[in-house]
Amino acid sequence: MTTWTGLTWDHPRGYQALRAALDSDDAPGCDLVWEIQSLEGFEAAPIGRTAEQYDLVVLDHPHIGEALAHGALRPLDDLYDAEELRRWSSDAVGPTAASYVMNGRTWALPLDAATQVSVRKDKGIELPDTWIDAVALSADVECTLPTSGPHLFLTLCGIALSEGADPGHAAAGGFLGAEDVDNAVEILRHFVPDGRGTTETHNPITVLEQMAQDGGPQYCPHIYGYVNYSKTVRPLLFGDAPAGRAGRRGSVLGGTGIAFSSRRTPSAELLDHVRWFMNSVTQQGFVFDNAGQPAHIDAWDSEPVDASSHGFFRNTRATMNDAWIRPRHDNAIAFQHDAADAVRACLFGHRDTERLTRDINAHFTASKSVSKMELSR
Repeated sequence: MTTWTGLTWDHPRGYQALRAALDSDDAPGCDLVWEIQSLEGFEAAPIGRTAEQYDLVVLDHPHIGEALAHGALRPLDDLYDAEELRRWSSDAVGPTAASYVMNGRTWALPLDAATQVSVRKDKGIELPDTWIDAVALSADVECTLPTSGPHLFLTLCGIALSEGADPGHAAAGGFLGAEDVDNAVEILRHFVPDGRGTTETHNPITVLEQMAQDGGPQYCPHIYGYVNYSKTVRPLLFGDAPAGRAGRRGSVLGGTGIAFSSRRTPSAELLDHVRWFMNSVTQQGFVFDNAGQPAHIDAWDSEPVDASSHGFFRNTRATMNDAWIRPRHDNAIAFQHDAADAVRACLFGHRDTERLTRDINAHFTASKSVSKMELSR
């Protein structure tokens, strides 16, 4: 019997349900081993290299273009029938399923759904409805934001979206306009003063762990939602992201999809095992009960699921439905990395926003150029 290998990310939300299914009588049997990598590896590791080593890969949608350029994944249209794919797509919340469709084909299945939302420590803090309200609150309580990896850049994008920007389609042909960047940085400075929280692992998990502790920060206006932290004895309380002048709750889609690498042809048993995770009953019950964050709309609509997570799904649904799909071209991950470094240099190195705008737009243009060159070879 063939042993299959999969790679997911190092948080119970990322691995617990996948591993538990291997011993469950409800899941179709399969000889599969799940390995894990850090959140930083999940966000940035080259998908081509990963797919050479694993049969299943849990990935984020910005990796899709890179995966296609390197022939790293199998199109799911070749593995599952069209009606199944159509149903799984329509059953996924928000734009989750759409983020894994590129060049007219589906490359991953919606395992987990997430986007940037707000979180407070207790009910004594009224959750701000707008960025103006959030900035006002920052003067009264200890606030925080994730600062490592891509997260400050993605929050900058979220603020710009809430103000009516269309990242990647700036008037001058760049990624964002000067006014978009200037306004977003002005807001960011209220939440990341004095270069605090700039360690390499100051990611959403670290921030939520800190908030869950006694004496931790009271409010974070923009962070990827983790239902795990709303199911504890002293739950963190999640809500929609702040709205901007455009009335939009600007947020950048996260979540994960499960993809088949191109290195081996999957067996019927492996296909059935993955198929089981797309089931409504599995998502509402098994996945949620095993620390997962379902992507199925039935789980997001379930009153028992929502009640047991202190309103996590109901209170973030509007933001989830309007989440923005990030660039997915071949060099998108490198662009995201370089742009995030530029945002940190501006905030913590006291560089001006004009330079930041030039840097972000230059990195975006360069990444698109490299992508075209590589695809034409």
